[in-house]
Amino acid sequence: MSRHEPVLTMSGIRKAFPGVVALDGVDFRLLPGEVHALMGENGAGKSTLIKVLTGVYDVDDGRIELEGRPVRFSGPGQAQQCGISTVYQEVNLCPNLSIAENIFIGRQPGTRPLVRWSAMRRRATELLERLHLGDLDVNAALGSCSIAIQQMVAIARALDVDARVLILDEPTSSLDAAEVAELFRVIRQLKTDGVAVLFVSHFLDQVYEIADRMTVLRNGKLIGEYPVAELPPVALVGKMLGREREALEELQELSVRPDGADGENREAVLAAEGLGRTGAIEPFDLTVHSGEVVGLAGLLGSGRTEIARLFFGADRPDRGRLRMDDQAVTLHGPRDAMARRIAFCPEDRRNDGLIEDLTVRENIILALQAARGWARPLPRRRQDELVQEYVDLLGIRLADPERPVRELSGGNQQKVLLARWLITRPRLLIVDEPTRGIDVGAKAEIQRLLTRLALEGMAVLFISAELEEVLRLSHRIAVLRDHRVVRQLENQEGLTVDSLTQVIADGGAA
Repeated sequence: MSRHEPVLTMSGIRKAFPGVVALDGVDFRLLPGEVHALMGENGAGKSTLIKVLTGVYDVDDGRIELEGRPVRFSGPGQAQQCGISTVYQEVNLCPNLSIAENIFIGRQPGTRPLVRWSAMRRRATELLERLHLGDLDVNAALGSCSIAIQQMVAIARALDVDARVLILDEPTSSLDAAEVAELFRVIRQLKTDGVAVLFVSHFLDQVYEIADRMTVLRNGKLIGEYPVAELPPVALVGKMLGREREALEELQELSVRPDGADGENREAVLAAEGLGRTGAIEPFDLTVHSGEVVGLAGLLGSGRTEIARLFFGADRPDRGRLRMDDQAVTLHGPRDAMARRIAFCPEDRRNDGLIEDLTVRENIILALQAARGWARPLPRRRQDELVQEYVDLLGIRLADPERPVRELSGGNQQKVLLARWLITRPRLLIVDEPTRGIDVGAKAEIQRLLTRLALEGMAVLFISAELEEVLRLSHRIAVLRDHRVVRQLENQEGLTVDSLTQVIADGGAA
């Protein structure tokens, strides 16, 4: 097939759910040997388009062609058999099985029930060598590998079924800079081999680094298809949000640091004194005051989440102590933390936060109901009032709060998780990667919300892998490296991303 002829064409795609049209006459085309970014806010229709393509959803109207032939898949398995493979943000493999077993799940060489283990391991090694990962032990359990390696294994699995179209859905959201560079090297190799890559990401700098063309969706409609080189980032944001001038103002507003918080004159909500947990975080001192955003900065695995879990009672310290209201406290678990009005939005909203089979309403009232106790059910009328209040407050886009929360976009799911905790009126809100994997519009809304909560007196502990975001929101920043708090910095005018990066790199040396 010529590299100028689309390997995949979607024409006039329409998909509606009760109360909402998710896709309205969308066109999309993908060329061999290109990286094509699919852009749009959460709820714009990106995930729905992918699910229609791969057969997760039936299409209501429109036409899909693969290499010029009409196709309609009954599910992702059939799509994969035809050469369309998807690697999701959350790697859907089996951590208890080996790397080789994950690559060949359902396609093990041999005659059932017998498996030709040596052939499977040899083929797995060959596939990984194609990705320059031949040194990996294919007998190792997948769960022992980093998220980056797990994603490479998922890509290797896709290559084994002769993928002509590879869909990467937020593949870099859990990766550090070195891992992103390695993934991009693999993507460029696949591009050279003629594989068409559909790339979904909310990291604009990464899109401009790796993509050749982009398609922009907004509110389920096609806004346009553009060569990346011809659409500057600010123009892209304007097309995604639908308001060019407001997009410029929004970006400028988000670049302004918060006004300094005078910690000496504010109440210390929670203080760690020599707090530590063997194997997780070295002893550290850290105080969070009312009306203050304290940011945690550091590489993945530096100990940021470990601090959050200690502050919420999810893990127990074996050294040091916590003080609250100038009194020593012991958190025996999250219930103790909730009783002291400490809230925690975890990094993995899918596995540790939301209950996907429950409705939006049930997810929002969950923490408040747990705090009241199940013997004192919250009246349904009060539930509906509270849910509507926080849906309006956070701008959660949904057709019906009685629909399962799994049907919402990532950004709206994150807002549901925030609503769950805000409804408890916490004194300390801990947020771990609250803007990971969501679009620029939802990200701006959440950042503004956290700033407003601090202005109203709430203490916020804020964790993000994006140093620009940490600088934008935090009054003080605790820098971590190798499970140690190496420095604490006031977010003053001279502090930049470069200087913060240098602190992380040199381990806090002056």
